[in-house]
Amino acid sequence: MAMKPLRPCGHPGCSALTREGYCPKHKPKPAARKGSAEYHAWYSLPVWTDDLRPTQLLAEPWCRECAKRGIRTRATVVDHVESHRGEWARFVDRANLQSLCKPCHDRKTAREQAEKRRERSGR
Repeated sequence: MAMKPLRPCGHPGCSALTREGYCPKHKPKPAARKGSAEYHAWYSLPVWTDDLRPTQLLAEPWCRECAKRGIRTRATVVDHVESHRGEWARFVDRANLQSLCKPCHDRKTAREQAEKRRERSGR
């Protein structure tokens, strides 16, 4: 598989070349905790909006979960198979992305949040 071409860092004024959107000096810091503003801000970065998300939806235009049930539904959401939990490398890992329709994504998210609540409560 061909490597992405080198491009200037996405940070204004930085001319360092990178394949990941930002050079190591300007790479966004991991979020302090899930749910924080920094965590969600990653989804506004050009590496997500201009590269990862549209590339994933072009490569996999149908919902992966619906396809398992033999249903063909247009995907509208790009989801991390395994939560990145504030880890930049996991956030930008293309192998960790899947295309889902909004109902399937919402079900997956609700299930994951319920599991976390159960773990915290010790049940």
